[in-house]
Amino acid sequence: MTRYRLPNRGRVDHKKPVRFSFDDKSYQGLAGDTLASALLANGVHLMGRSFKYHRPRGVVCASSDEPNALMGTSRGPGRFEPNTRATIQELRDGLEATSQNRWPSLAFDLGAINDRLGSLFSAGFYYKTFMWPRSFWDRVYEPVIRNAAGLGVSPTEPDADRYASRFAHVDVLVIGAGPAGLAAALAAGRSGASVLIVDETAEPGGSLLSEPSVTIDGKPAWDWLAAALAELAALPNVAVMTRTTAIGYYHQNLIGLAQRLTDHLATPPADAPRERMWKVRANQVVLAQGALEKPLVFDGNDRPGVMLAGAAQTYLHRYGVKVGDRPAVATAHDSAWFAAFDLAEAGAKPAVIVDIRASVDPALTDRARMLGIETLLGHSVTGTSGRLRVKSLRVNRLDNGRAGAAREIACDAVLMCGGWTPSLHLFSHTKGSLAWDDKLKAFLPGKKTEAVHIAGAGRGLWGIAAVLDDGAAAGAAAARAAGRDAAAQTFAITADRTGSGITLTELPTDRDPASAKAFIDFQNDVTAKDIRLAVREGMRSIEHVKRYTTNGMATDQGKMSNVNGLMIAANALGKEPPQVGLTTFRPPYTPTTFGTFAGYHQDATFEVTRKTPIDPWAEAEGAVFEPVALWRRAWYFPKGGEDMHAAVNRECRAARTSVGIFDASTLGKIEVVGPDAVTFMERMYTNPWAKLGVGRCRYGLLLGEDGFIRDDGVIGRLAEGRFHVTTTTGGAARVLNMMEDYLQTEWPELKVWLTSTTEQWAVIALQGPNARKLLEPFVEGLDISEAAFPHMSVATCTVAGFPARLFRVSFTGELGFEVNVPARHGRALWEKLMAAGQPYGITPYGTETMHVLRAEKGYIIVGQDTDGTLTPDDAGLTWAIGKAKLDFVGKRSLSRPDMVAKGRKQLVGLLTDDPKIVLQEGAQIVADPNQPKPMTMLGHVTSSYWSEALGRSIAMAVVADGRARDGETLHIPMPDRTITARVVKGTVFYDPEGSRLSA
Repeated sequence: MTRYRLPNRGRVDHKKPVRFSFDDKSYQGLAGDTLASALLANGVHLMGRSFKYHRPRGVVCASSDEPNALMGTSRGPGRFEPNTRATIQELRDGLEATSQNRWPSLAFDLGAINDRLGSLFSAGFYYKTFMWPRSFWDRVYEPVIRNAAGLGVSPTEPDADRYASRFAHVDVLVIGAGPAGLAAALAAGRSGASVLIVDETAEPGGSLLSEPSVTIDGKPAWDWLAAALAELAALPNVAVMTRTTAIGYYHQNLIGLAQRLTDHLATPPADAPRERMWKVRANQVVLAQGALEKPLVFDGNDRPGVMLAGAAQTYLHRYGVKVGDRPAVATAHDSAWFAAFDLAEAGAKPAVIVDIRASVDPALTDRARMLGIETLLGHSVTGTSGRLRVKSLRVNRLDNGRAGAAREIACDAVLMCGGWTPSLHLFSHTKGSLAWDDKLKAFLPGKKTEAVHIAGAGRGLWGIAAVLDDGAAAGAAAARAAGRDAAAQTFAITADRTGSGITLTELPTDRDPASAKAFIDFQNDVTAKDIRLAVREGMRSIEHVKRYTTNGMATDQGKMSNVNGLMIAANALGKEPPQVGLTTFRPPYTPTTFGTFAGYHQDATFEVTRKTPIDPWAEAEGAVFEPVALWRRAWYFPKGGEDMHAAVNRECRAARTSVGIFDASTLGKIEVVGPDAVTFMERMYTNPWAKLGVGRCRYGLLLGEDGFIRDDGVIGRLAEGRFHVTTTTGGAARVLNMMEDYLQTEWPELKVWLTSTTEQWAVIALQGPNARKLLEPFVEGLDISEAAFPHMSVATCTVAGFPARLFRVSFTGELGFEVNVPARHGRALWEKLMAAGQPYGITPYGTETMHVLRAEKGYIIVGQDTDGTLTPDDAGLTWAIGKAKLDFVGKRSLSRPDMVAKGRKQLVGLLTDDPKIVLQEGAQIVADPNQPKPMTMLGHVTSSYWSEALGRSIAMAVVADGRARDGETLHIPMPDRTITARVVKGTVFYDPEGSRLSA
């Protein structure tokens, strides 16, 4: 048993010792400890160094708000994590922890020289210091700043852990399992509503765990807690989740929860996820997060051993640890007095209670006198001493608000309390307004924007009795709002410690404020004088003060510093706090691992892989796949040991000479329906649509407002007010978003409905001279002869017994059909066509063959042959612009001078002088290979393939003034040689007359 561990106290298991190490020194804790409580039990207060000044720092609180005790922790190879909060990390056997931001050791850190040079690092120093000489920035300033940035060391190995995610829907979500949250969950749970209550700690109870002397309904607090948890566990409609932090509150009551699953286990189950992200949609939310204790602002308030009084109470009652033998208390609130009393009763000898207030409840002073604790009312704390741990407290009597003569009081810990402020971060995520309470000197939740109820200390209520009753009322109200019959209960409380206090800014001092180091943001080393300096230098907005000083930008997101910083800034500005306001609170509520956000998205599942209904057939046939957008597509189908080149040549021959079959299900498909569908299409696409007959198709070209090509595809008119729009595979979501944007913001008067149907239709393309012969026997109710169903036709019919939309289109230049059937029938139809096509030598082909076939015909692929800077004219598509159209998206931009100027890059065809050489896509093109470097590039190769049909290589490229270079020889420099190629007129290499479309 260590000196500071109290036998048989706390909620830890004294029969289960746990070994761990800190900075390679071995220590012993107990099961149920956190890393912080175990170190304190061993008398270790020095746990880290501050960011800027490298000052020695110890634990300040006992929760996730901890700004100082951040450590590197290791759980084995690939399982190192920096900046772990010692106050949250549960102790486990073999835990290895290391301090951060120090060299060569924690006790002796050379970086502490910054503390001596503090005058050089005042607020905004980085805005003033690194401006001259400018040439030093890249060579000196930036490398030094980058090396100094951050606290912990980034992991060097890939993360070996797994992460998970889940969704949940509940009637009532209760955030916080303290007394208010438990009472809310009980009230809602008893009504039959589905209830989820979450708490970020390992054990529910909140402040009840630190108040064992309170009795509730005749039971000691811990007995009542056990009974409440047993009742909740017995209710089938209630779930309790511990080690779960609500990290974000989003629109329509969507809450993100980060659940820690295995970090507390010495030997986690194999393949168990480390953390899980929950996305919970709740009908009603109850916020019962409690309040945050504020530090006092005085010189030396950051020394190891100086901590919040409430934290000392938590360490005592929950972990059986006294934080010092002779602690001193500095406070402006009654709650810190109770911490002193509890420590005295546990065997410590509190040195003094210093209260800034001139008078307090006599019951407090009487109790202190009985316990032998000196009390100093109307006194200010003006300093501390001690290098690696506090040794004394400097106290001054206040005379008319000014500090008088000083007195030194020996102590080994300082417990401070500057009052309490409601926890508002999650409520603020909803953009709910905050209201200033002048009596409490705190912001409280104001106008709500979501179906949320705030209970307990989170709305400024103090004491177990008040928060229990309020929690029960909130839980019942939430259940009723969710449609349940619920009633709230009241509780009988004895030995309640309600207390009161005042809210302070900087404590009065007899020292020069300019030399004092009274810290507000402990992690970022922001002091009170930094706030005042920012105001003097012109910062009037609290957001500007925040960024100028970095106050509130530490990993605790200002939970400890924001209100103190606000009060000091308001004082310096001569304004009331509500006139200055608070900075914006943003999710996540506490630092959250990247792995939790990524969830299942890692390695092979990093991105969602979408598969078509025909994908399993292709896999069984040995297809080689490639990723296209989020889809997995068959690249080619090798047979008998073929390489890619041989397989693609065979597939191309089959499509050109008989029939090829291709899975085109990944094409984006959008249904545009409504009385104003034609008007909408006229405005969106460059082409005219009003005169397109029902049952006909047209190539559609879509531009951005800048006039550059965004997407293209074949569009069929199924009825007067219905269009079947196809897009590129990768452009489906982008095009739908663009359409929705215009429909909702520019033309809301149009009666048009847009529906993505990409996944609803499986698309099978039959291409080749025998395509009609193969398909015709399967088609019912439609004549697909050349005369009755010419190229660019569309019709609704039945194919092989399946309802279908049949398109007569071609992306190969051959006779072609695209059969759209409901996705569930896609594979069945494919297999029927494959079986029937055997006499024709039917051949499945993949995306590589599709690329070759379309390139032979000069058909572009948006995103490959265009790069976001090509206009229709650049791509040779002026024929796709309706000449009589008054307007469409991008039309105005097409007439800008730079869009019609000479020198624009234009799409052209290239034929290499050596027909066997296939150019590399992306290769740069120059006019003169002997020009000095850097050369002037004319453009680059966009598509390049071997054409089996032509017996030579072909390529497309974008080249400056390309069409004017017809017949010109250009040069493509490569690492080993320079290749010559001739510009050819147009990009159609195969069947320029188009006769094979009607073979």
